[in-house]
Amino acid sequence: MKISLETKRLLLRPWMEDDYEAMFYGWANDPEVTKYMTWNAHNSIEETKQIINKWIKDYEKPERLNFAIVLKESNELIGGIDIVGYIENTPVIGYNLSKKYWNNGYMTEACKCVIDYLFSSGHKEIRIDAMVENIASNKVIQKCGGVFIKQEKQNRPLKNDTIIVNSYIIKNTE
Repeated sequence: MKISLETKRLLLRPWMEDDYEAMFYGWANDPEVTKYMTWNAHNSIEETKQIINKWIKDYEKPERLNFAIVLKESNELIGGIDIVGYIENTPVIGYNLSKKYWNNGYMTEACKCVIDYLFSSGHKEIRIDAMVENIASNKVIQKCGGVFIKQEKQNRPLKNDTIIVNSYIIKNTE
């Protein structure tokens, strides 16, 4: 589904073909940003371009929500947030942000916006997982109302490893 959302400082918009350079140089090629992701740092702009083109095609699926996070003030692409899947009809949110913009509250702001949208669309709860070691991401989830439900091992096939993640649920209280 192709929609845009807005916060005080951010525009969450559909990905566009020409976003690949900003994504590659902003975070996709950065091993420090991608160490907590299910995917490896991109080795080439072409790899990033292929991913964005796949995401654009995925907008044809009604359940697919995937946003580029853009600073309103500068129109700079700084990250991404999307529904990475569903577990028993509960949407699972995933996100990433350029290191340059860490610790400014941008991801919490973007995440709250997507959560509000999902609740307004009829979802009763949302799940977000974060690696135990990813302290900042765990804090974002907690600031967004995430309640810890379990810790479990997960395989990351693209990285050929197993990690331990904290799983959180955010419930619609209205």
